[in-house]
Amino acid sequence: MKKTGTLYLIPTILAEDTAHQVISPQVKDTVQHLQYFIVENLRTARRYVKSICPDLVIEQLTFVQVDKDATPAQVQASLKPLLDEGKDAGIISEAGCPGVADPGAEVVKYAHQKNIKVVPFAGPSAILLSLMGSGFNGQQFAFHGYLPIEKRDRLQALRTLEKEMQQRNQTQIFMETPYRNNKLLEDLVQTLHPETRLCIAANITSPEHEFIQTKTIQQWNGKLPDIHKQPAVFLIYK
Repeated sequence: MKKTGTLYLIPTILAEDTAHQVISPQVKDTVQHLQYFIVENLRTARRYVKSICPDLVIEQLTFVQVDKDATPAQVQASLKPLLDEGKDAGIISEAGCPGVADPGAEVVKYAHQKNIKVVPFAGPSAILLSLMGSGFNGQQFAFHGYLPIEKRDRLQALRTLEKEMQQRNQTQIFMETPYRNNKLLEDLVQTLHPETRLCIAANITSPEHEFIQTKTIQQWNGKLPDIHKQPAVFLIYK
């Protein structure tokens, strides 16, 4: 029986110039021996690989892009070298851990269908790090991704999340496109109950700019941080 390659899930950095702090030697050693990568963005993946393994010659490596717009056929084609040639591969997402709020999950799903061995490596996850730093319920929580863009829909989504939080005793976690962060903060303080607690976690793992604070909506009102264009995660809990 033909031996298939192994699919390694390679974590990446959340903040610039932090690989030496948050990426383990195990990850670097694995990347050093890989020649094939399935990535969300070609340019940033190449730059990241070079940053953690400077001895590698990028031009001698193969990078295949599988992003959120990839078709099932493209996903399947990305794994052909593992199936046909027995090559090992690494998945690299734009930030954090592949497969978590990331299109790499589709590649992993297909890998399991084809009995390809999947090896995830520990690395920085904005979702988990923000939950850890929030002081909220880590036993029951839900991640909702991005909220609706239209204001009316967004406000309704916030009310629904707050209701679910109360009914299920569940931490609610969500994100926003960075340039709309400040607008979301305004909607949060105007919509949620004054005693609902909100954790704002921005620039996670950045030595100089990391910001993680939890306060009630009432305490935040009028004292919101300026996190315009900064990567952030938002959490609410009672």
